Amino acid sequence: MNILIVHAHPEPQSFTAALKDTARQTFEQQGHTVEISDLYAMNFNPVASKDDFSSLNQADYLNYALEQRHAFKQHHLAPDIQTEIEKVQRADLVILSFPLYWTSVPAILKGWIDRVFVSGLFYGGKRFYNHGGMLGKKAMLCLTLGGREHMFGEGAVHGPLEHYLSPLQRGTLAYVGFEVLPPYIAYHVPYISQEDRQKILVNFEQYLQGLDDLQPLAFALLENFDDRMNPLP
Repeated sequence: MNILIVHAHPEPQSFTAALKDTARQTFEQQGHTVEISDLYAMNFNPVASKDDFSSLNQADYLNYALEQRHAFKQHHLAPDIQTEIEKVQRADLVILSFPLYWTSVPAILKGWIDRVFVSGLFYGGKRFYNHGGMLGKKAMLCLTLGGREHMFGEGAVHGPLEHYLSPLQRGTLAYVGFEVLPPYIAYHVPYISQEDRQKILVNFEQYLQGLDDLQPLAFALLENFDDRMNPLP
C-alpha cells in the first residue's frame, strides 16, 4: 500500500510531528511505501491565484475552478501543484496531519487543498461523493488540540467535534470520493506529561495497525438521489 501523509505543523519537534513520524515508522515496518508532504518544510505556497496556470482559458476574469479544469486537461498546472497531485494519485491512503486551528486546519493545509484538489480530476459535474475522482482511495485525519476530551460531544461545552471536522471529512474528503476512516484525535496535548504523550503515540501505532478493521464514516450515495439531487422516495 502507498501512503501519503500531508503534514502541516511549523515545529519539527512538535507532538503533531511525532504522530507523523509514528505513522511513517508503523507503515514502513508493515512493508508499505510512505511519502510525506511536510508543507512548512517545503515552504508550500497556499495562495490560489492565476499564477497556478501557465496559460488562462479566460484571461479577463478568473474563475479558479474552471481554470483548474482547463489547465488539468491542457497540462498547464503549476509544477508544485502537479507534483502534489501525482503524490495523491499514487496513494492508496491519504492522511492529513495537523493541529486544530480555530476549529479548522492551518492555512497552509487549506491552501494545499484549494490548489491540489483540482476540478476536472478530483470532482466536477456529478462526480462527487461515491462518484468522486478519488473513488477507491482512503483518507483520514490525524489531529491534535488543546481541549480535553470531555469538552466535546453532545451537551458538552464545545459541542460535537464532528461538527468542526465536517467541512474536511464530508465537504472535502468524502466529496471527492475518498472512503473516510474515523479520525485519530490527540486531546489536551500541550498540557499533559511526556508519559501521557508517549501513551498516545503507542495508541496511535495500534490504531494504524488496525485500520482494516475500522468502519468508514457514512456519507451520501448518489444512487439515493435523482438527477437534480433531490432525495428519492
